[in-house]
Amino acid sequence: MAQRKGCLIGCGVALVLGIGAVVLLLFGIGKIADVADKTLLDPGVYTSVKTGDPEAAVREKLPSGESFVKGALKEGGPAEPGGSSCSWYLSSGDGADSTVFRFCFKDGKLAEKVEYEMK
Repeated sequence: MAQRKGCLIGCGVALVLGIGAVVLLLFGIGKIADVADKTLLDPGVYTSVKTGDPEAAVREKLPSGESFVKGALKEGGPAEPGGSSCSWYLSSGDGADSTVFRFCFKDGKLAEKVEYEMK
């Protein structure tokens, strides 16, 4: 009887750990999809906008940019222009794994766009 009870406890623990691993896996996949949806930008979009373009028109072409990797994208980039509001994106182009696009807006217009390699 004790042997059977120990087996049931062991199976229960294994089941709980297995369910926990599946939940963590799904959470991780969700976070990766979140980053892709909110921070990846096609290089064609970067080249299509010009400084001086209206902020609303540029932002229509951009994903939200709000994700947990935003802080990492900021690091290693050039200084932000004073008084501007900036957004950072990863390039979705082939072979551009660490290319960052930064768009800075001031007074309702695109004040600066910068492309740099993430460090």
